[in-house]
Amino acid sequence: MVPMTSTNSSSTIATRSVHPSVILGIVLVSYFMIVLDNSIVFTGLSRIRTELDFTTAGLSWVQTAYALVFGGLLLLAARAGDLVGRRRLFVIGLAIFSLASLSIGLAPTAEWMIASRAVQGIGSAILAPTSLALLTSTFAEGPARTRAVAAYGSTAGIGASLGLVVGGLLADVASWRVGFLMNVPIGAALLVATLVSVRETPRTGGRFDVAGAITSTLGMTALVYGITRTADAGWTEPVALTSIAAGLVVIAGFIVIEWRAPQPILPLRVLADPVRGGAFLARMLFAGAIFGYFFFASQYMQGVLGFTPLLAGLGFLPMTAVQFALSLTVPRLTRRYGNSTLVATGLAVTLAGMIWISFVSPDSDYWTAFALPMLLLGAGQGIGFAPLTAAGVTRIELRDAGAAAGTVNVAHQLGGALGVSIMVAVATTGITGAESSSIAAETSTGFATGAVLLALALTSAVLLIVRQHRNVNSGPSVAIPPENR
Repeated sequence: MVPMTSTNSSSTIATRSVHPSVILGIVLVSYFMIVLDNSIVFTGLSRIRTELDFTTAGLSWVQTAYALVFGGLLLLAARAGDLVGRRRLFVIGLAIFSLASLSIGLAPTAEWMIASRAVQGIGSAILAPTSLALLTSTFAEGPARTRAVAAYGSTAGIGASLGLVVGGLLADVASWRVGFLMNVPIGAALLVATLVSVRETPRTGGRFDVAGAITSTLGMTALVYGITRTADAGWTEPVALTSIAAGLVVIAGFIVIEWRAPQPILPLRVLADPVRGGAFLARMLFAGAIFGYFFFASQYMQGVLGFTPLLAGLGFLPMTAVQFALSLTVPRLTRRYGNSTLVATGLAVTLAGMIWISFVSPDSDYWTAFALPMLLLGAGQGIGFAPLTAAGVTRIELRDAGAAAGTVNVAHQLGGALGVSIMVAVATTGITGAESSSIAAETSTGFATGAVLLALALTSAVLLIVRQHRNVNSGPSVAIPPENR
């Protein structure tokens, strides 16, 4: 995540005898909880599907409902922190996230689970920007803030990788529900720590772009629902087609609203630059393919290869280890080869890995059919994600830096939701049942569809980033100094 709120030295949080490391701990634990929870769900999907009687299309909404609400409200939540106070909003976000986690852990039905995940997305949309805003308000610009932001970024990578293993372990030895229920005591402890340790930040004037937030969320929800519905009802089903059409109309309305709004959550000029526009488009497609990959890979390893949830979590380690290792080299590679070259290279390597892994079958061996292409998938993400983020905030006016940084996160979340729905809709067309042969067929088709998304991402990057890049010296860091808003 990136700073999306305006702060300066005068807005540094005042505390009574509380060391800044305490506030840093609160921020990191809260963010770790979000990232960990988002990864835990992937290795628990197979057990969730069986226990709550999900179809493949229905199961995709466990992740999609969360990502849609998270992405749709992210920009509005960031703006709300400026207007109502970041501490207050942080406490509200923690409460919503914790209560939603309790509801998910106790979910008796599939519908309950999906609704609770959507509410959890609201909590995450509030926590993600306000947690980093608290961090940047606590640490003055300089080495201290640099170290704090670096720790925040590392938390994302560690949480995502660890979540896959922890989710598998909990689903294997206890229940997938434990991964969500453990958020309740953690959230309660963070609430108490925040109330004791953190004072409110100064508020700024302005107004909410509520219409923009509502139309963007409703439009994407209708579009994703229509696409996902085709998995069960077919591509000519009236309700599905109506939902897709309605989604496109509402999204068009969102564009009009943002064009006219005095304080839009997404100034359209942010999208006008070809490098930034290409970065947002490529990131949506990139994230969609990767979210879909996790969705199908976890079920294949458990439903076809016979892995336990724990082994499935460990099965992702070849990818996550390579991704983490190569991400550390990005600053040096950027200085040597340039940001746009790394974007194209990362996408190309990820595409190669996705094409390779799409040849899985019921008789495939894990090491040759999964582990080896995972190395390419991890390498491509490690090389490409940070430079792609940097491209999304390049050549931006100071007044729009926050909006551009927020749009990067929105593209990631909404792209993930849309990508999963497309991959599931294509993969399940003409395929029914939950036996291993059906799961293998769905997985292969899903990965092939992901390869198409990555090919489109690579094409947009080459045409809009590589060709248009004018010696932009953008580093891999995605933290935008708040004074540069």
